[in-house]
Amino acid sequence: MISKIKSIYPGFASSIVNSYAQVFFSNNLVFAIILIAVTFFDVYAGIAGMLSVLISNFVAYQVGFNKNNIKAGYYGFNSLLVGLGLGVFYQPNLEFFIILSFTALLTLFITVMLEGVIGKYGLPFLSVPFLLSIWMLTLATRNFEALHLSESGVFALNEMYDMGGPIMLGVYNWFSTLNLPKAFEIYFRSLGAILFQYHLFPGFLIAIGLLIYSRLSFTLSLLGFFSAYYFYSLVGANFSDLNYSYIGFNFILTAIAVGGFFVIPSRYSFLWVVLLTPLVSIVITSTTMLFSIFQLSIYSLPFNFIVLLFLYILKFRERFYHKPELVTVQKFSPEKNLYNRLNYQERFDETSLLSLSLPFWGEWKVTQGYEGPYTHKGEWKHALDFEIVDEGGLTFKGSGSKLSDYYCYDKLLIAPADGWVVEIMDGIDDNPIGDVNLKQNWGNTIIIKHAESLYSKLSHLKKDSFKVAKGDFVKKGDLLATCGNSGRSPKPHLHFQVQKDPFIGSKTREYPFGFYMERNESRHELITFDVPQQECLVSNIQVNKSLKRAFHFVPGQSLKFQVKDLQQQTQMKEEWEVRTDIFNNMFIYCIRTGSKAYFKQDEGIHYFTFFEGNRKSLLYYFYLAAFKVVYGYYEDLKIKDTLPANVIPAHFMGIIQDFFAPLFQVIRVVYSMKYLSFEDDFEDSKVHMRSKTRLMFRKIVKKEFRFDIRVEDNVIQSIQVKTHNKAFEAKCIK
Repeated sequence: MISKIKSIYPGFASSIVNSYAQVFFSNNLVFAIILIAVTFFDVYAGIAGMLSVLISNFVAYQVGFNKNNIKAGYYGFNSLLVGLGLGVFYQPNLEFFIILSFTALLTLFITVMLEGVIGKYGLPFLSVPFLLSIWMLTLATRNFEALHLSESGVFALNEMYDMGGPIMLGVYNWFSTLNLPKAFEIYFRSLGAILFQYHLFPGFLIAIGLLIYSRLSFTLSLLGFFSAYYFYSLVGANFSDLNYSYIGFNFILTAIAVGGFFVIPSRYSFLWVVLLTPLVSIVITSTTMLFSIFQLSIYSLPFNFIVLLFLYILKFRERFYHKPELVTVQKFSPEKNLYNRLNYQERFDETSLLSLSLPFWGEWKVTQGYEGPYTHKGEWKHALDFEIVDEGGLTFKGSGSKLSDYYCYDKLLIAPADGWVVEIMDGIDDNPIGDVNLKQNWGNTIIIKHAESLYSKLSHLKKDSFKVAKGDFVKKGDLLATCGNSGRSPKPHLHFQVQKDPFIGSKTREYPFGFYMERNESRHELITFDVPQQECLVSNIQVNKSLKRAFHFVPGQSLKFQVKDLQQQTQMKEEWEVRTDIFNNMFIYCIRTGSKAYFKQDEGIHYFTFFEGNRKSLLYYFYLAAFKVVYGYYEDLKIKDTLPANVIPAHFMGIIQDFFAPLFQVIRVVYSMKYLSFEDDFEDSKVHMRSKTRLMFRKIVKKEFRFDIRVEDNVIQSIQVKTHNKAFEAKCIK
C-alpha cells in the first residue's frame, strides 16, 4: 500500500516542505522546518496554511500536473500564503474550511494558468496567484456572513504559552522588551510579515533560517531593506508605508530575487538592488492609495511588479549580458548559482557555440598561427597553417623537391564538427614546390556550416580528393579530402580558419578548439578551449577503447559497486543509473541516496559539471575522483581542473567567503589526475590512474582527497578513496 502511494504521489512529503521553502526561493530542508514552525505561532493560521498546501499538491497529483514541479513546491507555496492570510483574518469554523479548500483549488488553477501565460516569456509567476486569490476572496467574503473576523493576537500570550509553555512565553516576552533600533525592529517584523506573523520573534527565526540557507540571501535582505529605509529618510517619504503591515518585506523579497536568485550574484546585481529600491517605493505608495479605495492590502504586489518588469526588460539587451547576468540553470541558492557560474567561466570558453576538434588525424605542427609572419594579416589574421614534421623538425623527407616528399601531402583531413557542406572549390592543380597560384589564392577549398555565423574553411587541398559533395551533411570526424598544395601555397600544408560567412575569401574570426593534446618534447598537456600557438605540436586525443568504454556513460546504463570501509571493515552495496533530465542533460543517479552527478562527454574526454545530493555517498567521491578523464593514455599526462568553490565544505571559511563571494574568492578547489600504469592487450587495457582533489585557502591545502581508479575488462574495476579520516574501496559488481 505504501509503495503504491509512493508511486502515485512520489515525493509528496518533499512537496509539502518545499512549498514553505519556496516562499524564499529555497529548497533547504532546515529552513523549511523553521518556516513551518513560524507559521504555527498562530495555530489556526498554521493549520490553514498546511491544509491549503495539502489540498493543492494532492489535486495537482490527481489532475496529473508535472511531478517535479509539485515536488519542488511550485504549486503549493501560493496556496500556502493564501491559507495563512485567510487563517489570520478569519475565525476557524466548518464554513471557513470549506471556503479555504476551494480557495486552495482556485489558487492552484491560477498558478498553472500563469505558469503557461507568464512562463512562455521565460518569466516566473512568483506570488501573483496568491495576490489574485487573496484579493478575490477578501472581496467575496464580505458577503459571507458565516465567516467571522479572527481574534487571533488578542490573547497572544496565552497562545504562546499553549504552544511552548513557559519557555516559549519567556522568549516571546524577552523579544518584546528588546530595545532594538527602530530600523532593525521593522526589518524583523517585515520578515515575519511575509508569513503573516508580525512579532519580532518569528522574524528573528526567519532571519536565522535565511542565514542558514544562504549567507548571500541574508545579506541581500539587509541590503534591500536598509536601502529602502535610508531612501525614505533621504526623500522625506512617509515612513509609515514601511511600518504599516510591515509592507517593507517587498524590498527584502525583491533584493533576494534580483540580487542572487534569478540573477547571478555580482557587484552589478547588488547595485541593481539599490537602484530598484526607489521603484519599489513608488509602486508601494501609489498602489496603496489605489487599493485603499477597495479597502484591500497591496501585499506583495510591488515585489511582483518590479521583479517581473526587471527580468523582462533584461531579455531585450543587445550587449552587456553579464551586467548583470540572468541565471540559466537554477540551483536554488545564490551561492550555488554564483560558484557554478564562476567555475563554468573558468573551465570553458563561453564564446564557443560548439566544440571544434582539429581537422586531421595524428600529430601536426602549427607552422603559422594567428597574425602569422607570412599571410595571416588584416581581416584574415585568425587563421592557422598545419604541417606534419618528423623528430628532427623537418616537414619533408629526402630532398623536399617533390610533393610526395612532404609528410602532410595527401594525408586525410576530417570534419572539425557536425555541419552542412555549403561550398566546395575543386579542379585546381597542385603547385610545384616553391611555386604559388595567385589567381586562385585559396586553392581547392571546402566550407562547412556548423551553426549560424559559424563556418570552418579548409584550403589548399588536393585536386579531386574530396570525399563529400556540396549539400552533404557531415559528422565530426568524417573524411573530407586530402591535404594538397593548390592556390597560394609554395609547399603542402593545410590552411584552416573559422569565419562568420559562407563565402571563399570571407574574413576570419577568432575561435578556439575544444580539446586537444599539445606535446612539448616528450611531455603531453591537455589544452581546453584555446587556439594553438605557432610552433606547437598538436593532435586530437588518441582514444583508448577500454578507457572510453569504462567512462563513456550512456542513458540506461547501470553500475553496481561493493563498498568496503577499510577502517571499520564494514560493507555495503551502491547502485547507480545513468539518466537524462527534461533538458537532455545526462547525470549519474545514486539509487540509495538520490544523489546526482551531471556530466558531459566530448572528443575523447569525460568531465563532470555539477553534483547535488549526499556528500557521504560513493557517487560524491567518484565525482571528485573522476572530475575530468581523458579517454586516451599518455604516460606523462597530468590533467588539471577546478571545481566549484562550495563543492567541498569549508565550514567557517566557507561561510565567511559566502558573504564576499560576488567580490572576491579566497577558497579554491583544484583537481589533478595522472596515469600510473598501462597494459595494452588488444581489445582490453588495464589502466591505473591516481587523482587528487584539494580544498585550498589561498595557497594553503586545507583538505585533500586522494583516489586510485583501476580500469580493467572495459569497466571501472575499483575506486579507492583516502581522506584525513576515512578510507574505503569500491569494487565493480558485474
